[in-house]
Amino acid sequence: MRPSLRLALSTALVASTTLPAAAQQPASSGTAANAANAGTAAATLTADLLTDIGQAEQKFVALARAIPADKFDWRPGQGVRSIGEVLRHVAADNYLLPAVLGHAADPSTGIKGDDYKTAQAYERRQLDRDATIAELEKSFAHLKRAVSGTPAAKLGDRVSMFGQPFTVQQAWIMTATHLHEHLGQLIAYARSNGVAPPWSQGE
Repeated sequence: MRPSLRLALSTALVASTTLPAAAQQPASSGTAANAANAGTAAATLTADLLTDIGQAEQKFVALARAIPADKFDWRPGQGVRSIGEVLRHVAADNYLLPAVLGHAADPSTGIKGDDYKTAQAYERRQLDRDATIAELEKSFAHLKRAVSGTPAAKLGDRVSMFGQPFTVQQAWIMTATHLHEHLGQLIAYARSNGVAPPWSQGE
């Protein structure tokens, strides 16, 4: 398992335990009120996740555009992802994680939910800055469709990800957590090259 995903998995497990019980599991059968409450909580969770993912996307794209094209091959050390590879890694997992949950990636990506090496191959593609940003935006569109297309009744379903049991809800929380981990990484990379995040100019 990728180290970044291992951290995100742990965070997702902790985060999901703090959510209302109605959002974590299906309501008891035969109780219309409970079913309505569970549906409302699930809808709120999905809306909040989509808002968070959308905000992360805006920051990724803005920062990627602010970094000079000739810096996309910069890396902090040997064997560590470059700026371009970080962005393509995020795009790859925006396809991979939904694919694990049954939302197939665009065939042109070559990414398959049961083969992590396909995501690694995707992020190692040789693309310039504009092509990398375009791929990133396409991947976010796919991720948001997958999240919004998940019925509330499915959030409590059990799935296996990276050899560990999760609910669909926990998997989506992990996906959002993963984005923020790499956003922080990209901010550090940018500042190391004299680029301040556009949303924090002057700070």
